[in-house]
Amino acid sequence: MHIKPYVPEFLLFVQHGWADDNQQMKALARSLVTETTVIIAPNLGYIQTWISITPLIELVENIASKQIDNYSDVPIRIIGHSMGGLIWLEVLKLHPEWWSKIHSLVLIASPVGGADLGRIIDPFGLGIGIARDLGINRKIIAEKIAAVIPTLAIAGDIDGGSDGTIPVECTKFPNALFTYLPGLSHAALRNHPAVVSVISEFWLDSTIGEAIAFDEIIRRLHDVPGITDGHWRDFSKAEILMNLNNGGTIRTWRNLLGVDHVFVASPEGQCLYAGFVGWMHSEDLRRALEEIRQTYAVF
Repeated sequence: MHIKPYVPEFLLFVQHGWADDNQQMKALARSLVTETTVIIAPNLGYIQTWISITPLIELVENIASKQIDNYSDVPIRIIGHSMGGLIWLEVLKLHPEWWSKIHSLVLIASPVGGADLGRIIDPFGLGIGIARDLGINRKIIAEKIAAVIPTLAIAGDIDGGSDGTIPVECTKFPNALFTYLPGLSHAALRNHPAVVSVISEFWLDSTIGEAIAFDEIIRRLHDVPGITDGHWRDFSKAEILMNLNNGGTIRTWRNLLGVDHVFVASPEGQCLYAGFVGWMHSEDLRRALEEIRQTYAVF
């Protein structure tokens, strides 16, 4: 008698991040799915996550290739926490032929815009451990992917602008939906009932979440060389540099180390964007602000 081979409903790839193992992400996956889904949760090795992202990308790519070849007609779901989300962005950049197979992509506390901690540790991109890799701005490729694959970005907040590790600002990017979970730390986001609930709802309805508006001014700031998405906490220290024709403002602040910060505020005075540049890119920021002034400012 011919036995029909088992065909799962979905493949679910879950990927842990820096300074972690796969246990919490496996637990998250088990909370989300039944036995009709095959869970793939690579363990990257704690020490290896401190060294370089390149071999980690290659490892995940090889594992994913084998699973996708084995289940060529099965739709794929992907969840990445922190650096795990960045790894999957890099893997998907290498394999656009997979995009049509992917049901959804969920990035949890992933520093898509570049981790400020990484930029602080390695401001000149010299390759100090994993810091340079975590500091890279991947919003361009993330935007392209999210234009094709339903994508949800989840951020936590325990201090008015970050989950204690990753600023909320750097988890946002165009074309993705966004969910903000106050009170959850970076570690808690790996496997929390609120995260399970949000992902479950998103899988049922990929329109659930907040569509983030990235206007042309914020996009122009994203293009500044060396720009790093920052924390909202310094917004109150900034002074208005220019009034915008949409009623908003651009505000700037320089900290005691001479690092230039820039903020975009709504007409109501709410911080819409926060970023900073290192010393070597201060002139790039100045030129960008002057271009914005010429185009969008009220004189």
